[in-house]
Amino acid sequence: MAPDTPDPTDISARIGASSRGRIVMLVDNSVHGDSRVQKQASSAAAAGWDVILLGKYSGKEEETTWKLGDAEVRLVWVKAKMSTRPKDLRGAPMRRPLAYSSERVAEFRAQQVKAWRADLRVRDAALKTGDDRPVLGSAGGQMWLTARKGAAKVTGRWVKLRTRHTNKLRNIRRTRSAALDKATTAFWLKTMGDRAWRRLDPGVWDFELAYGPVIDELRPDIIHANDFRMLGVGSRARLRARAAGRKVSLVWDAHEYLPGVRSWANQRKLPAMVAYEREHAKYADAVMTVSGGLADLLQKTHHLSERPAVVLNAPDAAEASRFTGLPVPDLRGLCGIGPDVPLLVYSGLAARQRGLDIMVEGLPELPEAHVAFVASSPELPYVRALVKRAEVLGVQDRVHAMPYVPHWQVVPFLSTADVGVIPIHHWPNHEIALITKFFEYSHARLPLVVSDVKTMAEVTRETGQGEVFEAENVTDYVRAVRAVLNEPKRYTAAYEVEGRLDGWTWEAQAKVLDGVYTRLMRGAGDGQNR
Repeated sequence: MAPDTPDPTDISARIGASSRGRIVMLVDNSVHGDSRVQKQASSAAAAGWDVILLGKYSGKEEETTWKLGDAEVRLVWVKAKMSTRPKDLRGAPMRRPLAYSSERVAEFRAQQVKAWRADLRVRDAALKTGDDRPVLGSAGGQMWLTARKGAAKVTGRWVKLRTRHTNKLRNIRRTRSAALDKATTAFWLKTMGDRAWRRLDPGVWDFELAYGPVIDELRPDIIHANDFRMLGVGSRARLRARAAGRKVSLVWDAHEYLPGVRSWANQRKLPAMVAYEREHAKYADAVMTVSGGLADLLQKTHHLSERPAVVLNAPDAAEASRFTGLPVPDLRGLCGIGPDVPLLVYSGLAARQRGLDIMVEGLPELPEAHVAFVASSPELPYVRALVKRAEVLGVQDRVHAMPYVPHWQVVPFLSTADVGVIPIHHWPNHEIALITKFFEYSHARLPLVVSDVKTMAEVTRETGQGEVFEAENVTDYVRAVRAVLNEPKRYTAAYEVEGRLDGWTWEAQAKVLDGVYTRLMRGAGDGQNR
């Protein structure tokens, strides 16, 4: 059920006017679990801005409005009407002529054949027991039944063949990888250019249709669009406002290098979203991002006249200090181990490209060590697969999965571990990022064991705060873990260097964020990137 939609003007009245200006932040998730946008909203509000953070209602949240410090959070119901679903796609006869029109039809036909054959078995039994006396006599009845059994068998094989083609069609529709799909994708990109996303992936319109009217009613001075989906929504809101005579500035906060994303199965998705981002990037009055490497890539890719500001995903020590009187869950207690047991921890997104399997595969060579996975849910398929693999290796009693804690608890929660592990694979976006857990582990003063992705490996070697291993190499991973466990003080000494952690705090990043907003309100950022 969709949440009740409050009048945006009522929210405006409650928040009141500010001398600094109104900021409407946009994010394409439900805000929960997104520490970056939470910190942005609360720190900007604490600096005197009127902040309203609009997120997506997923259908699971009990509350659709709440406060983050002085910032207002509001979830918006997004009706997924434009999203492409396999059953909505046309062209099945051209892709798989033998496939049924849908999986439901295939399932019905298979069940229909089973029922037919079950009925024939009963008829056969009735003939053998004499309970059925056919008009043609016993011999004639048996011949008729044999013919029907043959027809049912042939039909069953035909249905199985068509079902296999239907399953292949499902995969083609999911991945859009057939020759016809590739040809039509190339056609739309050639004929429509950056506007081709309207044909290739119109699902982003659902965000526009849901968020757009709310933004217009809130009449912001600054729109802060997090990531590429919200870039388009924010750009169009900016254009509408300026056409109406209101000065509105757009900040685009790029969280990743979109051309480097590999996680979408649908092969139309990436070219569509790259075109979508490229069409709207020109409307941003200021751009910020999560690392220096990504800032350089964005400036080059979108021909920005100014290098994007870098706002790192660093922990918010000030907010954590406000909760120092509240209890923090005991990581070791949740694992059921004492203080002297070696504990390796991974905290963050659990996905195959994050390389968590190496932490399980290495346990037989680390007989005393335990591993803790702190993910969004212990029931995620990938996490469950890791636990199952641990059972096969006989180390299941040393693998522990647990859910996230609030972002202000992350650092003290992790601090009782012995090693913070970042085993991510060589993907384009992994090479250029200092990801959130890097800073969280650092503030927890954990020695690091990180894979040899470019930026993270360089910083780790420079600071001496951990060991670097070859990604996906179990033997080298075990070597790195043993080195850290054997001499932990060698690596934690890096955190004693004066000023080492000062720049890796949200307080320092919030100053950069506030500087961007202030410049835009003064008019210095108007059109700076075009």
